[in-house]
Amino acid sequence: MKLSFIGLGVMGYPMAGHLKKAGHDVCVYNRTAKKAADWAKKYGGTFANTPQDAAKGADIVFICVGNDDDVRSVVFGDNGALAGMETGATLVDHTTTSANLARELGVAANDKNIKFLDAPVSGGQAGAENGALTIMIGGEERDFLTIDPVLECYAKKTKLLGAVGSGQLAKMVNQICIAGVVQGLSEAINFAMKSGLNANDVIEVISKGAAQSWRMENRSSTMIKDEFDFGFALDWMRKDLGFALDEAEKNDIPLPITTLVDGYYSEIQQNGGGRWDTSALITLLNKK
Repeated sequence: MKLSFIGLGVMGYPMAGHLKKAGHDVCVYNRTAKKAADWAKKYGGTFANTPQDAAKGADIVFICVGNDDDVRSVVFGDNGALAGMETGATLVDHTTTSANLARELGVAANDKNIKFLDAPVSGGQAGAENGALTIMIGGEERDFLTIDPVLECYAKKTKLLGAVGSGQLAKMVNQICIAGVVQGLSEAINFAMKSGLNANDVIEVISKGAAQSWRMENRSSTMIKDEFDFGFALDWMRKDLGFALDEAEKNDIPLPITTLVDGYYSEIQQNGGGRWDTSALITLLNKK
């Protein structure tokens, strides 16, 4: 298929690479043109100078950028992706955004007879590089079935969860879960260390039981060593939790633990740790 991929950050760069390695014709766009040129040189695809040019003639246009405003900047306007897309093409947004933006994009795409799915991902940089992402999707079933074989280039699990916006709501559920797990793991490791236990030994044994989690398996050893330079920055986590908290307030849904953890992340940001990964929650406990 002829594909376009817009946004070559730590996630988008390898995701677009998987599409090209699968044999698709891929044209990329990135705000930093050198990165797009480097990608094209590495994978053998092409790059464009605007989202509009990248989207021309594409069967599917994928987006993976930073936030709501970033998405709007590459989708709308004379140089935006929608301006270059043809009738019947599909727009897929992998960015984690508000559900409201997903619905806005759905309406704008429909007005141009373009299909749209919101499809935020989970699995971090490692998941993107290894082609093992989980993708939560909102949209029409017929549109999902069309793109699902392509998503399998970099996904281990895809799931259609409802109408447009459902993917973003599901990603909020994902981040709510992560926030609670990371705080619990932080408190557990801190408790073990300050109780005189060998934290690595404790994690080794409890990770084989009911306490096991992805975070425990992949972040506990680095948390014990105070190393936090990994894929998903807590700046982005706060953005994601903000979407969840806004949605919860609008629908009168209590999120007490999420609210608490978001406050902890805010404190770390204010102390200059915004680019640390989400497991940096433990740094607040280490100081007490």
